[in-house]
Amino acid sequence: MKKLFNGLHVLDLSTVLAGPSVATFFAELGATVIKIENPRTKGDVTRSWKLKTENDDSSVSAYFASVNFGKTYEWLDFTLPSNRSRLEELIVWSDIVVVNFKEGDDAKFQLAAEDIHQLQPKAVYAALKGFQSDSERIAYDVVLQAECGFMFMNGNAESGPLKMPVAMIDVIAAHQMKEGILCALIHRNKGGNGLTVRVTLEEAALTALVNQAGNYLMAGHIAQAAGSLHPNIAPYGETFTCADFKSLVLAVGSDKQFKLLCELMGLESIQADPCYTDNQSRVAHRSELAKILQHAFTSESREYWMRELIARGIPCGAIKSMDEVMESTTAQAMIREEIIDGKATKRVSSIAFKLEF
Repeated sequence: MKKLFNGLHVLDLSTVLAGPSVATFFAELGATVIKIENPRTKGDVTRSWKLKTENDDSSVSAYFASVNFGKTYEWLDFTLPSNRSRLEELIVWSDIVVVNFKEGDDAKFQLAAEDIHQLQPKAVYAALKGFQSDSERIAYDVVLQAECGFMFMNGNAESGPLKMPVAMIDVIAAHQMKEGILCALIHRNKGGNGLTVRVTLEEAALTALVNQAGNYLMAGHIAQAAGSLHPNIAPYGETFTCADFKSLVLAVGSDKQFKLLCELMGLESIQADPCYTDNQSRVAHRSELAKILQHAFTSESREYWMRELIARGIPCGAIKSMDEVMESTTAQAMIREEIIDGKATKRVSSIAFKLEF
């Protein structure tokens, strides 16, 4: 897989998360990727997005390293006419050009789709924007999480609206862009010229509403902030604290699984209660059910309950901190290391699929 895109050339003119992660995806699969950074602005802005514990003098932040690896970095102020020849040389070299310019900057820098295709008709031009509804509006991830319904649904009555703790809209948009680029490469391999792939964060976010959008469109249901609770299933998303003060979450999706849960926890008596006999009844009485289950979970450690729940096929998950997550064998196998600008860096691979040859 590391050689899948050997010979493919990617020019990364993007910054922040979505665009750079697209270029990194191709780099991980063997493509040659050159990332252009402007020395006048000290490069990609995420180089400076450091935690307070990142107290070294490096120009590489953990954030930057998470979506920029496997690349060659070239510092080039493409606003200067003196650098135009080098930039055009790179465009001619490219199979894919990834950009996320502010509205109008692509034309100002003569790096719009038509400019690229005039120089390299076979190149796939991948352009990321923020809002489809307002192309000039600045669109950081948290803004899209607010505008597209995610913050309204996230959190609970006590917390108020919350953003997800990763730039999820950027991640979703990056996946949309990868899919579009791959479609464009298939088109090119069939004899076509390079296509333009356009993705907006706003439209990508809307695609990710899936069942919540469906609940509104078909049933008029407006999702409320309910923490991790699922609006259609119970107990699904309820979290419980165990005897060792560690937490887990249940994802019971069928009457059979609920029956097994009751048997494990010695709660057979509530199966006959009309409040809990079927899923719809459990959804209507989920807070009462959660109190009963919480009392039972305090009798043993999380390790005990996880072992017993999994053994019976009852869907559940240990609520892990980042250090616990990264200690897992799966995560360890996905960690990648690289020296970037003299700094040792680590990140999780952007590839989660496997191809069998």
